[in-house]
Amino acid sequence: MEGISDLRITGIDDRRPPMIRKEPYIDIIFKLSHQAPADWCRIFNELMAKHPATPKIKEKEGLYIEAWVRSPDVIAEFLERLKETVVESSRLYIERIELMSRNTGDANALLAKEMGEQGRLNRIIATLDFGDS
Repeated sequence: MEGISDLRITGIDDRRPPMIRKEPYIDIIFKLSHQAPADWCRIFNELMAKHPATPKIKEKEGLYIEAWVRSPDVIAEFLERLKETVVESSRLYIERIELMSRNTGDANALLAKEMGEQGRLNRIIATLDFGDS
C-alpha cells in the first residue's frame, strides 16, 4: 500500500495530452502515482493558488494536477515547481495529522486527570487495551 509520502507525479494524463490552444496557452495535466486524500489536495491547491498557471487538483478525484502554460519552453521548470509542491504538501499533511493526534492525546490526558468518579472512569477507559488477545 502506498502512503502519502510516496505520492509523486508520474507523467502526463494519457487521455488528455497537452495541446496548444488557439489562445496563447497549453493545457497540461499531470498524473499522480495514486489518489491523494481531499485534505492533501486542499493543501496543494492552497500552496499553488497564487501561481500564474493556477495548477489545481480536484479534491474528490485526487489523481490529476490540471494546469496550463504559455510556452512549451517552461514545462520542465514548471514540472520541477510542481514536484517541490507535492513534497511540501505531503510534509504539511503529515504535520497536520501528527498535530491532530497530539491534540487528541492531550485532550484524553486532561480527561483522565479529572477528579471524582468521572476521573476514575476516564483513567480506566484510557488504560483499556483493544489489541488482539
